[in-house]
Amino acid sequence: IYAVSLQFVTVGSNQVNFSEAGSLFFSHMWYMPMIIGMYLSMPFVASALKHFDKKTIFQALVVFSLLAFVMPFITTIFDMEGIKNVTIQYSLGFSGGVYGIYIILGYLVKKGMFKDISKAKLWILAIISFIICLGFQYYAFTKGYDFFLWYEFPFILLGSFALFELCSRMKSVRFYSGVKVLSKYSFAVFLIHNLFRLPLLPLVVMIPVTEPLKAIILWILLIILSFSAAAIIYRIPRFGKYILYMR
Repeated sequence: IYAVSLQFVTVGSNQVNFSEAGSLFFSHMWYMPMIIGMYLSMPFVASALKHFDKKTIFQALVVFSLLAFVMPFITTIFDMEGIKNVTIQYSLGFSGGVYGIYIILGYLVKKGMFKDISKAKLWILAIISFIICLGFQYYAFTKGYDFFLWYEFPFILLGSFALFELCSRMKSVRFYSGVKVLSKYSFAVFLIHNLFRLPLLPLVVMIPVTEPLKAIILWILLIILSFSAAAIIYRIPRFGKYILYMR
């Protein structure tokens, strides 16, 4: 799909850097090497975890989290204030890095490690984490600092943990039929949304409204177009549902 689309959008262009164009089209595929590595290592990690107590795993997780989340956060704060190179040298790559921590934390959630934490506290943690994420991104923007939220931001970890713990306690899902449809098409939408985002972005930027409203407009257009395209592709006879990994 991307190869055909790349050829389509470059029709009539004499000078096209296909390497750069390909990187632009596939920019949202950054996670593929990481997630493939996770899938390959998961059976071995799962087997190893069975031999450790949950508390021991949690203690190791805290230490790794301090290095993977807290240290970069502190470094970023100092860097924003003009104090450079406040960091220590370490590498968590062989342990899966921040992504490995998310997986292990999810494992502990499913094992009931945090079941004694009340729902009220989890909701408070999720809301506060969201507010801090929003506020920190806005603060960086006002200072003209080049920063964007990523998985290593500690309050993304805390907020996602709180939401995952809350969701894991749900006995049933409201509006299940609608949620089922969204979940069925969600990965397909992710795969193809870039095809619409790239041509739409220059057009939406020109709309004479505020930046947040532009973002909302772009989001709505991407949802409508991507879901529509995914639904059409899914209905291609025989192999349509396999193109975008839908079942």
